[in-house]
Amino acid sequence: MSRPIAFHVMVKPHGSLCNLDCRYCYYLSKERLYPDSDFRMSDALLEAFIRQYIAAQRVPEVTFAWQGGEPTLLGLDFFRRAVALQQKHARPGMRILNALQTNGTTLDDGWCRFFAEHGFLVGVSLDGPRPLHDAYRVDKGGRPTFDRVMRGIERLRAHGADFNILTCVHAANADHPLAVYRFLRDEVGAQHIQFIPIVERDNDTGFQEGSTVTARSVSGEQYGRFLIAIFDEWVRRDVGRVFVQIFDVALAAWSGHRPGLCVFEETCGYALAMEHNGDVYSCDHFVEPAHRLGNMQVVPLAELVGSAQQQRFGQAKRDTLPRQCRECPVRFVCNGGCPKDRLLTTPDGEPGLNYLCAGFKAFFTHIDRPMRLMAAELVRGRPPANIMPLLAREDADLARKFAAAGRNDPCPCGSGRKFKHCHGAPRR
Repeated sequence: MSRPIAFHVMVKPHGSLCNLDCRYCYYLSKERLYPDSDFRMSDALLEAFIRQYIAAQRVPEVTFAWQGGEPTLLGLDFFRRAVALQQKHARPGMRILNALQTNGTTLDDGWCRFFAEHGFLVGVSLDGPRPLHDAYRVDKGGRPTFDRVMRGIERLRAHGADFNILTCVHAANADHPLAVYRFLRDEVGAQHIQFIPIVERDNDTGFQEGSTVTARSVSGEQYGRFLIAIFDEWVRRDVGRVFVQIFDVALAAWSGHRPGLCVFEETCGYALAMEHNGDVYSCDHFVEPAHRLGNMQVVPLAELVGSAQQQRFGQAKRDTLPRQCRECPVRFVCNGGCPKDRLLTTPDGEPGLNYLCAGFKAFFTHIDRPMRLMAAELVRGRPPANIMPLLAREDADLARKFAAAGRNDPCPCGSGRKFKHCHGAPRR
């Protein structure tokens, strides 16, 4: 049994209970795993978890991640106790951080003052402008939630609390990438953004079973176009000003470092989930009986993390990669994506191809040159933002060539097509 130097646990202190009923939520159905539960982490378990989690980390900085469901439904006193217990059990010189993911609808001055005072990083779920957000993010009565989320963000900003935006990409907003990005950047003022593709299995169990997805899911091609459109705007005006997680991951990979996000690591297994009663699962997306490692009140947390079962789970990501992926030129950054999305077969019939493969390959291929340029700037000790004036000069030069091109000339963009069938084609 190998115990890692550090690992990450996503804690569900209120289980899957939530005040919303988001149509694509993969976690609401986990309530069925605990039919007789009150879905509230006890004070004794809270302290045991904090003590074991800190003790098992052999690094100077430890991050606690609180999720749900909706964790704020537990009330502020629960998190006041959590912070006090963290201070009680922290080793000398250790830095303790907290991250909490919320739908934003419950946030008031009390919550936001607490977050600011204790340095919480608050992730707020927001899927774009009102009609795109409200398409699927509704409450238990089916009512829209956009206005309530925006009020929560305003309170966070008013109190100076750190927050980022988590945007799910799905059938309703995938074809509106610039509307989503510009809204988050210009109207919300988000400086840190995560895009999470919705790949929702179409079954009655709520587990990662079956090979079909719901109509709410984004397609691989859609997701690729979504990321490309946003990247092309970001790389020309927002480098160093707006931080998009997948762009940061890519720059790390092009700079010769590990991607730093479990979805794109070669192996996984160091990002686990713990339910409100102490049950520990291999991953937040695999909270199901087959991937339950045990209960930390019976077996110490560090032993569960280092168990043979968890090692097999993490290494399977690499060991089951299809040959098509192993030979792919963007494997160094993609690594086959998240195992939960590997529900397709390759053209030669091998299982394990990621549902989002087409999108990932299109996106990572598209950004190759600008990523190489930004990585070179980093090597020279210069800011990656230097790419923006370079691209501005190239875009201006290309615009002059477009203006001078004849309809039957080769398109100056280098596509190999005639200008009239490429950038000179009438816009629809």
